[in-house]
Amino acid sequence: MQKQHLLIQDSPLKRDVPVSVSGRHIHLQKEHVQALFGYGYKLTKLKEISQPGQFACNEKVTIQGPEGTIENVRVLGPERTRTQVEISRSDGRRIGISPPVRNSGNILGSSPVTIIGPKGTIRLQEGCIIADRHIHMTPQDALDFGVMDKQKVSVLVDGEKGGVMGQVTIRVKENYALDMHIDTDDANAFGIRENQQLKLLIE
Repeated sequence: MQKQHLLIQDSPLKRDVPVSVSGRHIHLQKEHVQALFGYGYKLTKLKEISQPGQFACNEKVTIQGPEGTIENVRVLGPERTRTQVEISRSDGRRIGISPPVRNSGNILGSSPVTIIGPKGTIRLQEGCIIADRHIHMTPQDALDFGVMDKQKVSVLVDGEKGGVMGQVTIRVKENYALDMHIDTDDANAFGIRENQQLKLLIE
């Protein structure tokens, strides 16, 4: 039986969510910053991104798998406690790996990958994932939308290639800014443009 969805517009709750398209990128721990760029190196900020305190760096690296490499992969700051590479399914096929779909930070048992910087190379035994579709929101946003942290929802995409995108995880934290994150494969499949407004669905 086909699952039925209800637009939140049919209730007093909010429904519109802005979307950001995340290209392939990498988060680095301090030791790996120095291994890749040199002892004592500090990441340099290029621009702020959608979540408070997060930023794109000027630094880029190359990632390598058994069947190929991808150059100019952007580093995001600030430094993290563990290095994490986020790519799309298409990227994985290009370099010969099949990363699992995971929440950010959940890298246990994820795909191995090699990271090449201007001063050194790191071979991760795990750390490469495909980020799950997710929506960042504050506790007040969650109340306004009628959803809870870790809840799975769907969104309605308008346009020529529009449709219903499912398996979207709600992430709630006080310092988040309202924003949905998808990768380039999802954006291309649904014809989504940066900052487009999508409509949250409830089941």
